[in-house]
Amino acid sequence: MKDLYVIKGGKKLRCGYTTGSCSAAAAKACVMMLRENKLISKVSIDTPAGVKLELEVKSPELGRGYASCCIIKDAGDDPDATNGMEICARVSRRMDHKIVIDGGEGIGRITRKGLFGNVGEAAINPVPRKMIEKGIREISSDGYDVLIYAPKGAKIAKKTFNPNLGIKGGISILGTSGIVEPMSEKALLETIYLEINLLYDEGCREILLFPGNYGEDMARKLGLPGKGVQVSNYIGESIAYAYNKGFKKITLVGHIGKLSKVSLGAFNTHSRVCDMRMEALVYYLALVQAPLEILKQVHACTSTEEALEVIIPTQYKSILGDMKKGCIERIRKYLKDDDFDIDIYIYSMKYGVL
Repeated sequence: MKDLYVIKGGKKLRCGYTTGSCSAAAAKACVMMLRENKLISKVSIDTPAGVKLELEVKSPELGRGYASCCIIKDAGDDPDATNGMEICARVSRRMDHKIVIDGGEGIGRITRKGLFGNVGEAAINPVPRKMIEKGIREISSDGYDVLIYAPKGAKIAKKTFNPNLGIKGGISILGTSGIVEPMSEKALLETIYLEINLLYDEGCREILLFPGNYGEDMARKLGLPGKGVQVSNYIGESIAYAYNKGFKKITLVGHIGKLSKVSLGAFNTHSRVCDMRMEALVYYLALVQAPLEILKQVHACTSTEEALEVIIPTQYKSILGDMKKGCIERIRKYLKDDDFDIDIYIYSMKYGVL
């Protein structure tokens, strides 16, 4: 894995491997120890991405009728909550030829319909399950009970999306390629889409969207009805997905620093993608013929909070309502639906809802 990199934001970032790869490697290593009746220190697996991994086996143990070991998760340069944790397997023989996979300590359980498994099952995704079976079948046709566990899983899970998804008690065993691509937009979007799907499957037809925790907190303070999803900077992608999924109303709650960009038609609000917060405020001020001096003051500000201190005391604070209307118009144009029911709440950390 030291030789596998991607380029993101002009930086060379090292790739890692998923909890699914760790589970498959640990299970395969356990079967090898059972068959050879000796401890091993290395194991190799093939990933769906076509990358072959050779991984170090930690804490190998051979007992009466079972073997266990751990693989250390390496997320590369991705800020993954599971990086560095132990993903373990305990494998015992069966009298038939089946491979039965379950989750133990630190592996979450599915509590909501619409996920990748049935309610009550261990949160081990289909691809990792196939990887585990494939790795074992490469070396044995016998039957095995495979228990995947993660000693720190319950603690680490609190830092993941699992509580939002209805996965309780631990982490999920994930990965569709077996390889972690650092800073993957695809992975985050798939999580957002999954949360939207879950709400739709529960019967919700109106949805709240907010870029982050503050937006979610503001929605609760306002007493807005319904359930919602955090969408990070992917406002356009999330709105379009919810719209095409069939939701009849979307309410977007966000800080003026984010939604000022939407008011000009920017739907990925990451500062590296677009940073036109002051330009948006100047645009709406210019439309109401605010004096040039105010435009210059706002343009010189470094944050929207600072700019509001210039705008709020003046008669031109009405532009904040214009920005809200601008967001609605731009979103409807983005969706190509002039009648879609979209509501906007723009807030400031100092002034609250604007």
